[in-house]
Amino acid sequence: MSDIFEQVKLCKICSDIFSKTKTQHCPRPVIRGKSTAKILIAGQAPGARVHESGVPFSDPSGDVLRNWMGLSKNDFYDERNIAIIPMAFCFPGYDEKGSDLPPPKICATTWRSSILENFQNLELKLLVGSFAQKWHLDTNLTVTNVVKDWRLYAPEFLPLPHPSWRNRAWLKKNFWFEKELVPVLRNKVRGILKNETA
Repeated sequence: MSDIFEQVKLCKICSDIFSKTKTQHCPRPVIRGKSTAKILIAGQAPGARVHESGVPFSDPSGDVLRNWMGLSKNDFYDERNIAIIPMAFCFPGYDEKGSDLPPPKICATTWRSSILENFQNLELKLLVGSFAQKWHLDTNLTVTNVVKDWRLYAPEFLPLPHPSWRNRAWLKKNFWFEKELVPVLRNKVRGILKNETA
């Protein structure tokens, strides 16, 4: 596990891509997890704040996700139990309008399968946003449709919308998510971690 993580941390395959973005930044892969992890969080890609901190979900979206999961920061960042492996490991940069660019496909193509082979103890995979859902579920359905049909993918997967502030309108429109799926998510996470510490 440590070998492939070290390789990822040295990865520069997107250097040319990032140099042509508005931010013109260098790659800084941000991933976490140990082979003992029971829960996988598959997000989209680090944002600008995470690029600076080097800590995944160290931003307001992380606060929302931790609330959905019912976890403290200490439990959320316990790599023995929770692996955070986004679809792209580096901040993709901004477009001309200041929005995050999509995660470069070359990242998942190059690394994802070989990294996930190291996690043999996963009991739950949280698919946060469309990119993770399309890759793991091999679907082209919208986030709304995938999340509405979450029972089709449970118990191995739970699809989630992205916890970004940009999704406030989605959450308000789809109020059923927080009433129906979030309690299931919290119970599942609590059960997995309780068994781990028992």
